[in-house]
Amino acid sequence: MKSNIDRRHFLRLGGGTAGALLLSSTGAVSRAMAQACGLTPAQVEGPFYPGEAEMTAENDLTRVAGSSARALGQVAYIRGKVLDAACRPIAGANVEIWQACASGRYNSAGDPNPAPLDPNFRYWGETFTDAQGEYSFKTIVPGAYPADVDWWRPPHIHFKVSRLGYRELITQMYFAGEALNGNDLILGRISAGERNLVIVDFAPAPEGYEPGSLLGSFDITLRSVRRPS
Repeated sequence: MKSNIDRRHFLRLGGGTAGALLLSSTGAVSRAMAQACGLTPAQVEGPFYPGEAEMTAENDLTRVAGSSARALGQVAYIRGKVLDAACRPIAGANVEIWQACASGRYNSAGDPNPAPLDPNFRYWGETFTDAQGEYSFKTIVPGAYPADVDWWRPPHIHFKVSRLGYRELITQMYFAGEALNGNDLILGRISAGERNLVIVDFAPAPEGYEPGSLLGSFDITLRSVRRPS
């Protein structure tokens, strides 16, 4: 388990070098770079964000302190990079995730889903990108759940990514091959090209990961708060 980190202090680090991560090309070239890298589309936060005060620097959601049992469901590892619009890695970015458990329920008093909670699942966590912009989480594939009459949300994981000098991004990551993806009202709000950026293929994880687990790669691209020169 990773030790807690003063997240606000971490986000303040590197302020003096933020300019080195900004685009230095012309506007036209910068836009071309952004299109080539594929800026990650923003999506709704949803009603079950646990709040910043609840977040701790923990990237393994499959176990909780004091319990030897693992969370129910299919274990999935998510790896990726946080990049700028020129596809350069962003170090020290704060990456938060939150999701439903395998039954499709969130750990929130506001969730009307009658499905059972999993006492051995964390439901949310956060980490920070390393010098190469890389992050990782170990979690489970969340269950689908009813969002409204005739609308079931497909399995998805919420992401919030922030770093000094960049626009905060809230988005959702989906699992390739899920039949409910095609009818989801939230996923359907973004373009087909943008959907390709948030739907992730998962495959059996190689040796070194938990046996029987899945592994997927989800890169996230942020937009600078400053205009390109």
